[in-house]
This record gives sequence, C-alpha cells and structure tokens, in this order.
Amino acid sequence: MSTTTEQTWDTELKPQDSVFNLHLKDVWNYRDLLWLLVRRDFVSFYKQTIFGPLWFFIQPIFTTITFTIIFGNLAGISTSGAPKPLFYMAGTIAWNYFADCLNKTSTVFRDNANIFGKVYFPRLIMPLSIIFSNLVKFGIQLLLFVIMLVYYLFQGNRIEPNFYILLFPVVIVLMAMVGLGLGLIITAMTTKYRDLMFLVAFGVQLLMYATPVIYPLSAAPEKYRDIIALNPLSGLIETVRYGFLGTGQFYAGAFAYSIVASFVIFMLGLVTFNRVEKNFVDTV
Repeated sequence: MSTTTEQTWDTELKPQDSVFNLHLKDVWNYRDLLWLLVRRDFVSFYKQTIFGPLWFFIQPIFTTITFTIIFGNLAGISTSGAPKPLFYMAGTIAWNYFADCLNKTSTVFRDNANIFGKVYFPRLIMPLSIIFSNLVKFGIQLLLFVIMLVYYLFQGNRIEPNFYILLFPVVIVLMAMVGLGLGLIITAMTTKYRDLMFLVAFGVQLLMYATPVIYPLSAAPEKYRDIIALNPLSGLIETVRYGFLGTGQFYAGAFAYSIVASFVIFMLGLVTFNRVEKNFVDTV
C-alpha cells in the first residue's frame, strides 16, 4: 500500500507575469535582508577611514564653506536675507540626499550582477537598501543643520521657521522617490547602453545648477524661472528653505507639480526595473 505525502514550500519562485506586478509582498518578506544591507552600507562607508563617522559632517561643512565663499561672497548671489552658511547648508544636505540616491541606484545592476545571478531575492531590495542607508546619513547631516540653525537663532539673526516645516518629511519622501525612480531607469538602460554610466555623474552636477541649491528661485532670471520650476526638485528645495528659514516663499503650484512628477518618475522607474530584471544577466 503506497502513501502520498504532499510537500509544502516556504518560497515558490514563478516567472514574472506582468511588469506591473511589483511583488511588494516578497520585498516585505525579505525585510530582514533589507535592514542587513542598510547596516552593511552604513558601516562600510566609514570603515578603515581615519575620521570614521566624522565624514558625515566633514563633507557638508566643506561644501557649505565653499559655496559661501564662491557663490555668496565672490559672486554675490542673493540668499533672500538668510545667513549664507545656513542657506547653503539647507540646500546642500537636501541635494546630497537626492544625488546619493540617484548615483548609487543607477549602478545597481552592474554592481550586483554576480549576486543577482546566483541567489534569489527580490531585486528591488538592493536599491531600497541604498535609499534607507542614505536616509541614515541624511539624518546625521540634518542634525548638523539643526545645530547651526539654533546657533544662528540665538545670535539674533532673522530666521523664522514656520508651519511649512511640517511638509519636510513629505519632501524627503518625494526626493527619495525621484532619486530612486531615475536611478532605476538609468540602471535598467545601462545594461545595454554603458555610455550612460559616464554621463550620470556629469549630468547630476549639471542638474544641480538647474535646481535652486546655490540660489533662491526668485533670484533666477525671469525668462528661465519657469524652466527651472519644471524641475520637480525645485519646489522641494524651496519648501525646505522656506519651512526652516522663513526666507523666500512657498510655491504651492511648484510643490503640487513636484508631487505629481515624483509619483510618475517613481512608477516609471519601478516598471522599467521590473521589466529588465528578468533577463539583465544575459546582457550585463
């Protein structure tokens, strides 16, 4: 007499059925791996360095000093009445978070081709870990900015934080979505067109000058102001400064546009990534 034992499996892998099926449930099931990768990225950033975690502070401090000297003092670009170091620090840390998310996610397929080809896990885990590890770095730099803000407040400078500061978490989420979305699109395209890898770093630098990081949007020439406002990051950077410093103004239209554009870019990135991950190993 024969008996039949029904086998059960913890994980069942199936071919991709649709590019719109993002398998977010699988991402949640692998959340332990996600936090492990976040910790690895954070530790590897300062491991075997002399200054260690101090690099999280050194980079924005030197960038702020450079911008203050060159753009604030030599070029005389307006900061809308805000203390120059605070003005540039606010733009720098917000921009750095976006730029780091974009730069690092744009090479996910190339950097992890060996792992992707050997072990199964939701591929989206890798770019998500970059977004979260950069968020830790951003939080540390934000602490530096708040310390500076308190110092300038006690010095009697005209700084007026307002309730728009409550939009700050939304701004960060939107910046992460834009950086992740663009990064996923680029990493998917670089599996076939390697030239894009050389253009990313250069393009990010150019994009910074098309974003009100070193100048307020109101100081841009009027004929270029609408073009700069088309950049979804413009409304977000301006909102950060207005909320924390009370200088400039809140552009409701630009902020609403940033929300819509961020969602569109994010969804395009996810769909593109989902489509390419099926067979990128054959082309990388």
